[in-house]
Amino acid sequence: MKIVTDSGTDLSLSPEQLAELNISIVPLMVTLEGKTYREGVDIAPDEFYRLLETTQRFPSTSQPSVGSFSEVYKRIATTDPDIISIHMSSGLSGTFGAAQTAAKLVPEAKVTHVDTKTLSAAAGWQVEAAARAIKAGWSKEQILSLMESIGNASESIYTLKELKYLIHGGRISHLKGIVATLLNIKPLIGVEKKSGTYVQLGRARTFDQAIERLVDLIAHQHSPGSSLRVQVLHAHNPEGASRLHDLVDERFDCTWLPVGPISLVLGAHTGPSMVGITYAPIAAFADIP
Repeated sequence: MKIVTDSGTDLSLSPEQLAELNISIVPLMVTLEGKTYREGVDIAPDEFYRLLETTQRFPSTSQPSVGSFSEVYKRIATTDPDIISIHMSSGLSGTFGAAQTAAKLVPEAKVTHVDTKTLSAAAGWQVEAAARAIKAGWSKEQILSLMESIGNASESIYTLKELKYLIHGGRISHLKGIVATLLNIKPLIGVEKKSGTYVQLGRARTFDQAIERLVDLIAHQHSPGSSLRVQVLHAHNPEGASRLHDLVDERFDCTWLPVGPISLVLGAHTGPSMVGITYAPIAAFADIP
């Protein structure tokens, strides 16, 4: 079996690790000032946010084409027709649907699609776990069960300074967004598990307060000192990410994954100030080979 995923799952793996685990990543695309880039291929995060700072125009994003997925499925099927294709939430992107359509064009491939109902690191954790289980010789049923267990245990929450990118992208109600902007409110946003869409979990008056309240949200689910697997990601806000990392580290027994940039396609909808965190009880990962 081989793994296919999309760049919205934010895997924190090196090219060598991706090759070793047989993971193929199909890039999402972001367009700015009329030029389209494949993330992870044509443009780096620093360059994207530098361009974003110099323009008054909003970026737009798009899922990988059906053709992009079908090409990957065809290539893999020449050596191994059994594929698990794991993707960011269908509630936030059409990527999952494009992958399903592509599989119908490649009958020689036996593709099992997984909608993680989440995004970024929370989805990436499922991808990596599945790849390691394949390498250890697990059955497909065992792998899918492992992914479901990790998905149920993991949560992602984030905050940001400005709402204009979310409003422009239609990711929140325009009316609520405009009111929040006028009041200078910083939202606390999560991803609910049933349909995989954004949900507001609270709000704060300042960005520092918002970061502190993200930590409080974790503490409402896990008592201080709990053993957690944790990863902080950000759009282009290393200072905010460092602040969130330190506050969480003070209150929990953390197994940390590297702090890093979130997918450009996700950052295009939140703006450069976004900081977020994915976390789960460390026990949920005990069975990963």
